[in-house]
Amino acid sequence: MTYTLRRRLNSAAVIVGFFLVWELACVVFHIKEIVLPRPSQIFETLWLQAPAIWPHTVQTLYTTLVGFALGIVIGVLLGVLIGSSRLAYDTGYPLLIGFSSIPKVAVVPIFVLWFGAGTVPAVLTAMIMSLFPIVVNVATGLATTEPELEDVMKALRATKLDILFNVGLPRAMPYFFASLKVSVTLAFVGTVIAETVASNRGIGNLMMIASSSFDVPLVFAGLLVLALLGVGLYAIFSLIEGRVIGWARRKDGAEFT
Repeated sequence: MTYTLRRRLNSAAVIVGFFLVWELACVVFHIKEIVLPRPSQIFETLWLQAPAIWPHTVQTLYTTLVGFALGIVIGVLLGVLIGSSRLAYDTGYPLLIGFSSIPKVAVVPIFVLWFGAGTVPAVLTAMIMSLFPIVVNVATGLATTEPELEDVMKALRATKLDILFNVGLPRAMPYFFASLKVSVTLAFVGTVIAETVASNRGIGNLMMIASSSFDVPLVFAGLLVLALLGVGLYAIFSLIEGRVIGWARRKDGAEFT
């Protein structure tokens, strides 16, 4: 059995064990469904109400991906600007930190006033939630580029753009992909926040309606759907990361031995 296969089997066993312990704890301690439903009840609800949950899932996934894509574009541009300019670094970072400190749930009503309730506030909330990690990581990757590499490029009469595209951005790729795996989960958080406040569709709206009718298994089913979507996108970006910047990663057998 290879190291990778053994590691994956161990991870699967831990996940299955977690749900088994949860199920047994609910049975042994007689925990009521309205407090904490058993995993079997959650999976049953997910199966029986799949036709009703599916449209909300598609809406949340679409909104998240659109907002996340906008966050990537804007985040990379801002990160390149901040990481390449000392003036932009000194002025941009305080603004970013101040903006990221604002609770995003307080921003959603402003988006509703500007664009009305619906998909647009959710897209914008997902975008601003995913923006900060991308900007910080891209800027950090560019700022930590080895001066020796820049000196070599300058000695070869390379322009600033040549240095950026041939040295800076490639060296910032590990930082960039690390930020994507964090930002995509934050984008889901932003989408759900906006859907609970200013939308009549999506998993967030479904969970809000379910909680108001005390349908706790449906609430947890929505949470499970969000978790599966987040894990799926995380796995996709991890796969892309391995293909694009495999040179920057340790081999499977070289870590946690």
